[in-house]
Amino acid sequence: MRDVLEELHRWWSDGETVGLATVVGTWKSAPRQPGAAMLVAPDGTAAGSVSGGCVEGDVYELAGACRTTAAPQLRRYGVSDDDAFSVGLTCGGIIDVFVEPVSQQTFPELGEVVDDIRAGRPVAVATLVSGVADSPVGARLVVRPDTVTGSLGGPRLDDAVRDDARGLLERGTTAVLRYGPRGERRGTDVAVFVASYAPRPRMIVFGAIDFAAAVARIGTFLGYRVTVCDARATFATRQRFPDADEVVVEWPHRYLAHTEVDERTVVCVLTHDPKFDVPLLEVALRTPLAYLGAMGSRRTNNDRLARLRERGFTAADLARLRAPIGLDIGGRTPEETAVSIAAEIIASRWGGSGAHLSSVSGPIHHDDGRALAARAGAGDNRALSGGTAATSSPP
Repeated sequence: MRDVLEELHRWWSDGETVGLATVVGTWKSAPRQPGAAMLVAPDGTAAGSVSGGCVEGDVYELAGACRTTAAPQLRRYGVSDDDAFSVGLTCGGIIDVFVEPVSQQTFPELGEVVDDIRAGRPVAVATLVSGVADSPVGARLVVRPDTVTGSLGGPRLDDAVRDDARGLLERGTTAVLRYGPRGERRGTDVAVFVASYAPRPRMIVFGAIDFAAAVARIGTFLGYRVTVCDARATFATRQRFPDADEVVVEWPHRYLAHTEVDERTVVCVLTHDPKFDVPLLEVALRTPLAYLGAMGSRRTNNDRLARLRERGFTAADLARLRAPIGLDIGGRTPEETAVSIAAEIIASRWGGSGAHLSSVSGPIHHDDGRALAARAGAGDNRALSGGTAATSSPP
């Protein structure tokens, strides 16, 4: 919903009904991830995308029709459907799309949810996308770290979804979870799509150099909240890093030791100076991070690793460090180097190899939905079976 948020909220505020289609599950080479959305406005205009063009026409018709019928429905598109080719999903993937009418009557909490998303406050929207007779499809539960509003049809189901949604929200993960009709965690009768709107994940760039400016720019483009940190006030200025959300003048290791990071945080160490990066890496290697990379030549990196070993770090500890930072794409300029670093961050997140797609076989998009669900505390039996039913928030 985030990609159509402004348009959706505008029509909702005007008292109109909008047809909203949301990707809730994907398999194989699906073009969009769960959470991708398209809306059909009262004047017939469309915004957003659920498939990059493959099934947009059919989804457009469904979303437009549900504005008047007020009947939510879950529709599957893919190679397993007899009419898959006719609607255009020829990439070999499968997607589940939930289509629903959204208005002040069907989604009265939307205004407050939008306020939370805009302010960067964590909020999750749990929507029942399929279920049994006493669990109405389209019912919602809005979950925040300390409050819950709405209902999915029963207190036991609400309690189970509340607990699991908070686990997903903490990790910024979006997923479909399955339960029994009364919230039994080993059941499969009820499917609930949990869309997590967590604050943007952090990217912390250490070293106020020209490469850092390019990395900050591409980090912002990828959806990170970017911080540039350097101990030298002359170089760490807003003028030099206009794309960063914040610029901090502090010794890198001190800043990292006292700032908030989590398992979604990306750290790029571009100082390549032992007095800065060795103390910093000592802190970073003891911190839960999604990615840790350090710039430097082979010689610099070998010296850095030796110093870290002297401080007691094992081979397993040092395996977390991507150094020299980035993928081998032959980049030389700051901008090309930033692309190399961004590519490694993306590959690390999704399990990509960094090889030419033309030289590898198998699916283009890596299926790590089960791993994400496990990290979020959701058992495999509750994810949509057979494919990717979970995804982290941006990037």
